[in-house]
Amino acid sequence: MRTAPPRVWPVLLAALALVLGLVPAATARPDEPRLQQQTLTWTADNDIDAYRSAPTTAVAGRTTIVFENSVATGNTTGMPHTLTFDVSDPEYNDDVALNILANPGDDRGGRHTAEVTLTPGRYRYYCTIPGHGAMQGVLVVTEDGGQDTTAPETKAQVDGATDGDGAYVGSATVTVTATDAGSGVDKVEYALGADGAWQPYTAPVVVNTVGAHKVRYRASDKAGNVAAEKAVDFRVVAPPNDDRTPPETSATVTGEQNGQGQYVGMATVTVAASDAGSGLNTVEYALGDGAWTAYTAPVMVHAPGSHTVRYRASDKAGNVAPEKSVAFTVVAPPAEDRTPPQTSAKVEGDKNSDGAYVGRAKVTVTATDAGSGVDKVEYSLDGGPYVAYAAPVVVDRVGRHTVAYRASDKAGNTAPAKSVAFTVAQGGGVPGPACPEYDERSTVFVGTVDTGIPNRVTDNRCRIGELIEDEKDWSSHALFLKHVKAVTDRLRRAGEIDRREHTAINRAAKDSGIGEPGQTEGYRPLFDGTRQSFARWQHVGGGSFELNADGTMTSGTTRSGLGMLWFPARKYGDFSLKLQWRDDAPGQGNANSGVFVRFPQVHDHPEEPRPEWVAIKYGHEVQVLDRPDGDMYKTGSVYGFDRVGLAGAGVTPKGTWNDYEIRVVGQHYAVYRNGVLINEFENGGGQVFEPPRADDPGTDGRRYATGYVGLQVHGVTDVVSYRDIRIKEL
Repeated sequence: MRTAPPRVWPVLLAALALVLGLVPAATARPDEPRLQQQTLTWTADNDIDAYRSAPTTAVAGRTTIVFENSVATGNTTGMPHTLTFDVSDPEYNDDVALNILANPGDDRGGRHTAEVTLTPGRYRYYCTIPGHGAMQGVLVVTEDGGQDTTAPETKAQVDGATDGDGAYVGSATVTVTATDAGSGVDKVEYALGADGAWQPYTAPVVVNTVGAHKVRYRASDKAGNVAAEKAVDFRVVAPPNDDRTPPETSATVTGEQNGQGQYVGMATVTVAASDAGSGLNTVEYALGDGAWTAYTAPVMVHAPGSHTVRYRASDKAGNVAPEKSVAFTVVAPPAEDRTPPQTSAKVEGDKNSDGAYVGRAKVTVTATDAGSGVDKVEYSLDGGPYVAYAAPVVVDRVGRHTVAYRASDKAGNTAPAKSVAFTVAQGGGVPGPACPEYDERSTVFVGTVDTGIPNRVTDNRCRIGELIEDEKDWSSHALFLKHVKAVTDRLRRAGEIDRREHTAINRAAKDSGIGEPGQTEGYRPLFDGTRQSFARWQHVGGGSFELNADGTMTSGTTRSGLGMLWFPARKYGDFSLKLQWRDDAPGQGNANSGVFVRFPQVHDHPEEPRPEWVAIKYGHEVQVLDRPDGDMYKTGSVYGFDRVGLAGAGVTPKGTWNDYEIRVVGQHYAVYRNGVLINEFENGGGQVFEPPRADDPGTDGRRYATGYVGLQVHGVTDVVSYRDIRIKEL
């Protein structure tokens, strides 16, 4: 049997010991650094200026980073913070790309960990949340084996041609070097003279001014140790030269001047000197009778009063130019204007009995400023971009409009934006624009997709959304996309939309599915259960509507009184309105509500100051009421015009969803409950079952051909829920 060589036995024994668990599995070779396993913890609370706790030093090696921003560490507001290591600054280590977001409400309760490997040097960490920029610090990492407490070694060498006395002829070059065997050199600095400011050392320092000089230098390492200051002293003399001509000097004074030539707020004195012989050695200046000071940059004089600045220069051959001076006067600037302009707007035009402007409205904006004066006035039409205001804005587009306006003065103060809202009705003068569709919603929709882009009026007086014919029957999705691209390309070329808006509209067209099989028969959702769709409705008057977690809305649960939730984004002419409602009245009672249709703009009405009553007086209410007693108008009635009894309306058990369709064509109203026609009414010829009100123009049969839609609330006992509200224009 062969035996192993003597050198093999230690290896075999070591392997056997490893198998038997007699030695640690992770042993390092002698030439490898032993990595330390350590845990470093950062904590945060409600403060946005500093972490609550943070380590300052660490040892190189494997490290567990803990970042906790929780109630336990003092965060009681749910404020998020991050712990981010900076990898973009060359002054710091860039090998750990750590970015932890923590808040008390996250799935880990605000406590997060990460495994990293630290190397010797410095890591800068900070919080990236806007406004939290003061939360930052530096972690110093040293080699395994202990803290670096030894400062760098520094030295300096002066080079250049010298004369017999050891002086440097013409110039001297000072080279500084620094070494550090621990954490490594972090920075090297130098200073000129006994009291000059410290500057970063990046290249040898050249000194060419004749005279005695001192260059101080120092260095620090990445562990924060700073070497003791050292210095080299030397003298520079001028090279041999027969130069006997002093330098040429001049000075100029600049700054804002008033009509008397005085400098307002500040004057800047710039001194120029040149020497064609031995070269400039010194340039100096003095304020008034003050001491001479080395000139290194233009001199700024702020103090009001009369001033004199003296100046002189010398060359390296020792020639000194005669002293010169400039005189000037500085006056205090006028009081700073901190008041923005005063703005107002006036809407003019012929009004009809509903307070709408017939045919057109003219908006005149005025702005005054008693301080620095008005610089510019701007306006925005219907949520569009602000443009310069140069003349009254004429709006001849039928519908509801808003003109926002603002102004700024020459001191940079901007007045808060104000706005005026008004309605333009069809008149006999300017014809309405021939737009492909009618769409007065505030943002551009493509099908059911809301792009969020303002549905502004374009140069041809049509809104952006009206040019996108998403209600047309398209034979294919591709054909619709081609149409949308053609429309948006044209708007982009005309400057009506920007590149971002162009992209958003075309993306919405792709997501809309228009032209594909199985579309929803042209119905647009007015309320689809989302918070975004609920926010598009507006409440006026008493009562309330609340959005529920199951995508429904409920009336009359928190606030008493008569009121209405209405959809202000668009008016409708002929339409089919579909929705579902449910009687949720408490106890044995039955809810009382209704659906308002075809009522005018509820705000600023000339004859009815209460917005919730505008719909009652000038529109139609399709009743929702299954109560056997009380009001004679039951579900399906056109309130005040056409009555339906309880038998004709039909009744479903409380808590049961009812399908409702209200179909209006011309002045013909049809009401369907759960697919059954329960009422038909022809406006203008229907019987009125109650004495007509003197202030109600609707009881003689006159009602609007277009208008808004809304939902009525009576009070806290008349609880009705609604869902899936959608409409199709016929």
